[in-house]
Amino acid sequence: MAKTKELSKDTRKRIVDLHQTGKSESTIGKQLGVKKSTVGAIIRKWKTYKTTDNLPRSGAPRKISSRGVKMIMRTVSKNPRTTRGDLVNDLQRAGTTVTKVTISNTLQRQGIKSCSARRVPLLKPVHVQARLKFAREHMDDTAEDWENVMWSDETKVELFGINSTRRVWRKKNTELHPKNTIPTVKHGGGNIMLWGCFSAKGSGRLIRVKERMNGAMYREILSQNLLPSVRALKMKRGWVFQHNNDPKHTARATKEWLRKKHLKVLEWPSQSPDLNPIENVWRELKVRVARRQLQNITALEKICMEEWAKIPATVCANLVMTYSNCLTSVIANKGYVTKY
Repeated sequence: MAKTKELSKDTRKRIVDLHQTGKSESTIGKQLGVKKSTVGAIIRKWKTYKTTDNLPRSGAPRKISSRGVKMIMRTVSKNPRTTRGDLVNDLQRAGTTVTKVTISNTLQRQGIKSCSARRVPLLKPVHVQARLKFAREHMDDTAEDWENVMWSDETKVELFGINSTRRVWRKKNTELHPKNTIPTVKHGGGNIMLWGCFSAKGSGRLIRVKERMNGAMYREILSQNLLPSVRALKMKRGWVFQHNNDPKHTARATKEWLRKKHLKVLEWPSQSPDLNPIENVWRELKVRVARRQLQNITALEKICMEEWAKIPATVCANLVMTYSNCLTSVIANKGYVTKY
């Protein structure tokens, strides 16, 4: 049976007005071209609720009881990797049969949705404690203290990196239009390894590491690029150098080189790339590079250098000035990875 069209608000109001003048339901129905039963229903609603507007509908009862919802929430809270199939089976054992769609809808009403799990460094208890120790020891450091740090790191930039996951706005059936596709090649098209540094005053030097880096090469990079970057950025006397605990960085020969150069090194917790603000600078660089049209590795290197030089000093300054927020997040997350 086809669904009847709902009467307009004006028509319902006229029905009530005519009823109040003493006209019968039949007369009203004939005058307005509405069924007598419909007129009667509207008049009864008005007498009972003093309105002819649609009342809230209860809808179909939930298939999962409040107790079942609590059970689902406990399971998901305890093990976020639980699948919808697992939850369907749990409810079935408890006497409730539902579909995976019902599970999804129930969780969404509770503010939970399925997301891709982030890949993060494996943190052992010793790493967690070291991260907490670092955060607590430096919580009282001032913005001026962090301004005096030269941050450094290496990163890999792929020829088709961020582009490979870019979204596009398109119309239906236009998914293969050249403007709506991302060109790819086998094995990612190649990549380059970069070393760079920055401080609150701006970006330092950026170089391409063309061979597999060892301790001797790393010390050569520091000699030719770190110290000139410090001079170019006019770092204050007593500046502090930051690098991670890669074996090349912690090798005895490297430590001896740093000691001879009288460089103060920031003690760094292992497995903590999220604590290094240069990761945000790398992200800025890769986003900028992804906007350019790249054809080969030579072009990739050239564009990386160009875009690195264009990163505003204000971006670097803001990252350093808000670094205390990162430490706060580490403590709040009990030493585990933060999203700073």
